[in-house]
Amino acid sequence: MEQKKKTNKKFIIITAVLVLIGATYGTIKFIHSLSHEETDDAQVEANMSAIIPHVGGYVDQIFVEDNAIVKAGDTLFTIDQRDYLVQLEQAKASLAAAESQLAVAQSSIGSSKANASASYAQVSSTYGNIESAKIQLRRASDDYTRYKNLYDNKSITTQQYEQALAAKQEAEARLSVLENQQKAMQSQSRAATSQNEVTEKQVAVAEANIKSAQAQVDAAQLNLDYTVVIAPIDGQLSSIEIQEGQFVQPGQSLFYLVNTQDKWIVANFKETQLNDMKVGQKVGIAIDAYPDEEFEGVIANFSPATGARFSLLPPDNATGNFVKTVQRLPVKINFTDANSKERLALLRAGMNAEIDVHLN
Repeated sequence: MEQKKKTNKKFIIITAVLVLIGATYGTIKFIHSLSHEETDDAQVEANMSAIIPHVGGYVDQIFVEDNAIVKAGDTLFTIDQRDYLVQLEQAKASLAAAESQLAVAQSSIGSSKANASASYAQVSSTYGNIESAKIQLRRASDDYTRYKNLYDNKSITTQQYEQALAAKQEAEARLSVLENQQKAMQSQSRAATSQNEVTEKQVAVAEANIKSAQAQVDAAQLNLDYTVVIAPIDGQLSSIEIQEGQFVQPGQSLFYLVNTQDKWIVANFKETQLNDMKVGQKVGIAIDAYPDEEFEGVIANFSPATGARFSLLPPDNATGNFVKTVQRLPVKINFTDANSKERLALLRAGMNAEIDVHLN
């Protein structure tokens, strides 16, 4: 009987201790929950730049290995340049031909301008000659009129009359010749001016052809430069999924370069946890891969929509079969300067984390 009482006492004591421990733990968690929000739905994030060639071709040489650490500007691999060298030479030849056409047009415009100026000068000079011929014709006509009257009155000889008539006819002929010359020169001047305009247009076309040819040279040079694929940023490469001799297409994603200098956390909190969370609140971060390391962070911003809204097939609650589901909102958490670079260097994108937000 005494043995039974001792057993009951032990059971009661153990039960009381367990209840006390449970109550203590529950009280601690409840008090903790009043000033903290936690989630284990969080991962380390980093910028991942896809390595995409601008031009297509066969891979010539590969200068990096899987998971290699590179600096911005380091050569990753090269593409066979021979086709692009030929294109560059063709573009340069087209540019040289365009420059030659411009030189020819510019030399022609000089002679065209000279011809136009000479024709204009000749036309101008004929105006003075015509005015002088008109004056001589008026004088000769007046003399002829006077001599004709005198001849009709038998006051002068036939020879004198014929001389006056000849002088008048000569003046008329001279004026007619000068006027015909003026018309011919005006026609030549218009033709020279028109030719000068055509030559100027040819120069403009040649200059446009040079610009077009220069653009082709620049494009060919740029494509040639693109055959050397370089690292855009400092970081660490993923596995290299190409090999020498492989044909790659422009715009094809080949492998990734991860920025190891800039990391952050994306934590997906339930919508019911967001009431007291604000930008700037301190965050405790525990990484599953390094349970003995503690990291500090701060809430940077909140996503404009829940994660479900960004999914490939967002839920549509208007179908009639509605089941209310607690949604999660992505929250970005930045690491603070209190974390050493050596500790942050241990982290890799995609690692799981546990987040503890200090509300107060």
